[in-house]
Order: sequence, then structure tokens, then C-alpha cells
Amino acid sequence: MDSQTGAKVDAGSRAGIIDGKAFAAGVRADVARHVARLKSDHGIIPGLAVVLVGTDPASEVYVRNKGIQTREAGMQSFEHKLSETASQDELMALIARLNADPAVHGILVQLPLPRHMDADAVINAIDPAKDVDGFHVLNVGLLGTGQKAMVPCTPLGCLMLLRDRLGDLSGLNAVVIGRSNIVGKPMAQLLLRESCTVTVAHSRTRDLAAVCRGADILVAAVGRPRMIRGDWIKPGATVIDVGINRIAEGDRTRLVGDVDFDSAVGVAGAITPVPGGVGPMTIACLLANTLTACCRANGLAEPEGLTV
Repeated sequence: MDSQTGAKVDAGSRAGIIDGKAFAAGVRADVARHVARLKSDHGIIPGLAVVLVGTDPASEVYVRNKGIQTREAGMQSFEHKLSETASQDELMALIARLNADPAVHGILVQLPLPRHMDADAVINAIDPAKDVDGFHVLNVGLLGTGQKAMVPCTPLGCLMLLRDRLGDLSGLNAVVIGRSNIVGKPMAQLLLRESCTVTVAHSRTRDLAAVCRGADILVAAVGRPRMIRGDWIKPGATVIDVGINRIAEGDRTRLVGDVDFDSAVGVAGAITPVPGGVGPMTIACLLANTLTACCRANGLAEPEGLTV
């Protein structure tokens, strides 16, 4: 029985499970070491500001966890909460103050925002150098043209897991299922940087199963529970499941990915579970991006292995 997923797996299959929780702990420890060195050698403390608008329970938990892990890494954590009825002008004014604050190296506005706010305008109001989510249009363009950018946290975490598992990705066939601005598109750009041959598939892809079967690397980020079945996967492929879906099972709910883990685990060469796979990497990479932004702002060398 797999402790992460509750699925029955044999010893041989279990060896291929990618432990994102353990890897993320290593990333956070690495960040903390770099932060301690910045403090001792330069008197600099990286600072992350997180802005939450409204009282969405899931967002509140996520923001609280970000604050805890930021402080545990030795960074400064600045949390700002606005009411559900706050105006967009109020939010824009707060972002302007954070842009101008030298103690703040990273700014993250928690999504989703209330319906009366323009999320694109809010994201693009953040200083691109402090855009640790990597969503600003300038960072999107820099990433797409192969230049130095702030990289979205979840795709960055996926790439770290792939590099750790496979080493050189050059020449591998990669299929990304999903074309969102947050995961699918930047994931494809990162894999292109690694010299993969990349296909972006989506809901209108013809014979999606056949496309998936050609993948050495399969990244599922479509937001549909257990959509990708084991018979869609090339034997020995590396599967990165970005999906986090809540499904009802009797009188309780359970988290599952976009991949049907039970049928996929015996086919894939390596696979991330849900939970315990990609999820923990997102906050770890947020901390890494904040550290990177701080180093860039102060003209210092960027930490190796924590950026691209």
C-alpha cells in the first residue's frame, strides 16, 4: 500500500514513485542555507510579500503555509489582507507600495481574485523583477524567448523533479496535457529549453491517448480527475501529475490527480503521486524564486540549481 495515495503497488513499481515532498524539503533547506549566507556575508534578508483579497478558506490556508515556510527559511514574510469588497484601486495602491519597498524582493497576489477585479491588470502591475509567480507578461515573453526570467513555480518544480530523475532531457519526446498560462504553456517552454521535442495537447487534441503513448515525459495539467489512464502511457515513461482534484468517496473526499494512479503506476517508469508529488514543490520554488529575485536585485550570483 502506497502511503501517499493508498494505492496497492508492488515493490518494483514503488521504486518508481517520485517523492516530491522529500525533494521539496531539500530545496527549502538549500534556500535556507543561501539565505543564512546572504545575512552573514551581506546583511541582506530576502523578503516575500503575499497579498490575499477576501476570505476564501483554501486561499487562507495556502497563504498561511507560505508565511510559515518563508519564515522557516529565514526570510521576512509580509502578509497583507484586503476585504472582499476592497476596490481594485486599493489593491493597485498596495502593489505600488510593495514595488517601491526595498525590503520586499518578491510579491505574490493570491489568485483567484474577486470577480470585480481585473486579474491580468493586477498581475501586470507587479514589478517584473519582484514577480515571483512568473505571471507578468514581461516574464512570460522573456521565458518564451529563452532569456532570463522569473519562472512560474509549479513548472519550475516539475522541471527540477525531471532533471533529478532523468538527468539530461535532450532529445526526449515530451507531451504536456493542458495549455494554461500558469502551468501548461510555461512547462512547454521549459522543456523546449531542455531540448525536448514538445507537444502541447488539450481538450480538442485528436486521439489524445495516442499522442500520450508517444511521450517519454508526460506532464498532466488538465484539471480532470483520473483522466489519463495507464493504457495511455508509454511503458517506462516519466509521468508528472500536476492535477489536484477533490472527489467524493462515500462520506469523505479524497485528493486525486489528473492521472489514474492505480493503472499508471505499473506502466510508468516513474510517477509523481497526488498528494505528495508536485504540490510541495510549488511553495519550495516560490521561496527559491524570492531568493533569486533578492540576489538579482543586489547584483549577487544566483543560487545554482534553484533557477533556470
